[in-house]
Amino acid sequence: MKMNRHKGLAVLLIFFGGLILLNKLGVHTGHLFGHIAGWLFPAAMVGLGYLGLVNGRRTIGWVLIVIGGLILLGKLSGLIGIAIAVGLIVFGISMLRNRSFL
Repeated sequence: MKMNRHKGLAVLLIFFGGLILLNKLGVHTGHLFGHIAGWLFPAAMVGLGYLGLVNGRRTIGWVLIVIGGLILLGKLSGLIGIAIAVGLIVFGISMLRNRSFL
Protein backbone atom coordinates (compact mmCIF):
# COMPACT_ATOMS: atom_id res chain seq x y z
CA MET A 1 0.00 0.00 0.00
CA LYS A 2 1.52 3.28 -1.14
CA MET A 3 1.29 6.17 1.34
CA ASN A 4 0.55 9.58 -0.12
CA ARG A 5 -0.19 12.97 1.44
CA HIS A 6 -3.94 12.46 1.63
CA LYS A 7 -3.64 9.13 3.44
CA GLY A 8 -1.22 10.66 5.95
CA LEU A 9 -3.64 13.51 6.63
CA ALA A 10 -6.47 11.00 6.99
CA VAL A 11 -4.51 8.98 9.56
CA LEU A 12 -3.67 12.17 11.46
CA LEU A 13 -7.31 13.25 11.50
CA ILE A 14 -8.43 9.81 12.69
CA PHE A 15 -5.80 9.90 15.45
CA PHE A 16 -6.82 13.33 16.75
CA GLY A 17 -10.51 12.50 16.42
CA GLY A 18 -9.97 9.33 18.44
CA LEU A 19 -8.12 11.23 21.16
CA ILE A 20 -10.89 13.82 21.36
CA LEU A 21 -13.53 11.08 21.55
CA LEU A 22 -11.63 9.24 24.30
CA ASN A 23 -11.30 12.48 26.26
CA LYS A 24 -15.04 13.18 25.96
CA LEU A 25 -15.86 9.64 27.10
CA GLY A 26 -13.85 10.13 30.26
CA VAL A 27 -10.61 8.38 29.30
CA HIS A 28 -8.12 11.12 30.02
CA THR A 29 -5.10 10.96 27.80
CA GLY A 30 -2.99 13.37 29.82
CA HIS A 31 -2.21 17.03 30.07
CA LEU A 32 -0.19 17.10 26.85
CA PHE A 33 -3.19 16.25 24.68
CA GLY A 34 -5.28 18.95 26.33
CA HIS A 35 -2.55 21.43 25.52
CA ILE A 36 -2.29 20.22 21.90
CA ALA A 37 -6.07 20.17 21.42
CA GLY A 38 -6.26 23.80 22.55
CA TRP A 39 -4.02 24.77 19.63
CA LEU A 40 -5.56 22.33 17.15
CA PHE A 41 -8.96 24.01 16.71
CA PRO A 42 -7.72 27.56 15.94
CA ALA A 43 -4.97 26.19 13.69
CA ALA A 44 -7.60 24.16 11.83
CA MET A 45 -9.69 27.32 11.44
CA VAL A 46 -6.75 29.14 9.87
CA GLY A 47 -6.08 26.15 7.59
CA LEU A 48 -9.70 25.90 6.50
CA GLY A 49 -9.75 29.65 5.89
CA TYR A 50 -6.73 29.30 3.64
CA LEU A 51 -8.45 26.51 1.74
CA GLY A 52 -11.48 28.75 1.37
CA LEU A 53 -9.29 31.48 -0.13
CA VAL A 54 -7.64 29.06 -2.52
CA ASN A 55 -11.02 27.69 -3.67
CA GLY A 56 -12.51 31.13 -4.32
CA ARG A 57 -14.57 31.52 -1.13
CA ARG A 58 -12.94 34.78 -0.11
CA THR A 59 -15.43 35.97 2.52
CA ILE A 60 -15.63 32.80 4.60
CA GLY A 61 -11.90 32.24 4.09
CA TRP A 62 -10.97 35.61 5.56
CA VAL A 63 -13.49 35.26 8.39
CA LEU A 64 -12.01 31.90 9.43
CA ILE A 65 -8.43 33.17 9.12
CA VAL A 66 -9.13 36.27 11.23
CA ILE A 67 -11.05 34.42 13.97
CA GLY A 68 -8.52 31.55 14.12
CA GLY A 69 -5.63 34.03 14.06
CA LEU A 70 -7.09 36.03 16.95
CA ILE A 71 -7.54 32.87 19.00
CA LEU A 72 -3.94 31.84 18.25
CA LEU A 73 -2.74 35.34 19.11
CA GLY A 74 -4.41 35.00 22.51
CA LYS A 75 -2.69 31.66 23.07
CA LEU A 76 0.66 33.14 22.04
CA SER A 77 0.31 36.20 24.30
CA GLY A 78 2.60 34.73 26.96
CA LEU A 79 5.36 34.06 24.42
CA ILE A 80 4.87 37.49 22.87
CA GLY A 81 5.25 39.09 26.32
CA ILE A 82 8.49 37.20 26.92
CA ALA A 83 9.82 38.28 23.50
CA ILE A 84 8.99 41.92 24.25
CA ALA A 85 10.70 41.70 27.65
CA VAL A 86 13.86 40.21 26.12
CA GLY A 87 13.80 42.87 23.41
CA LEU A 88 13.57 45.66 26.00
CA ILE A 89 16.48 44.19 27.96
CA VAL A 90 18.65 43.89 24.85
CA PHE A 91 17.71 47.42 23.75
CA GLY A 92 18.54 48.79 27.23
CA ILE A 93 21.92 47.07 27.27
CA SER A 94 22.72 48.42 23.81
CA MET A 95 21.81 51.93 25.01
CA LEU A 96 24.18 51.59 28.00
CA ARG A 97 27.03 50.47 25.78
CA ASN A 98 26.54 53.26 23.27
CA ARG A 99 26.08 56.39 25.42
CA SER A 100 25.55 58.68 22.45
CA PHE A 101 22.37 56.82 21.44
CA LEU A 102 19.84 59.60 22.19
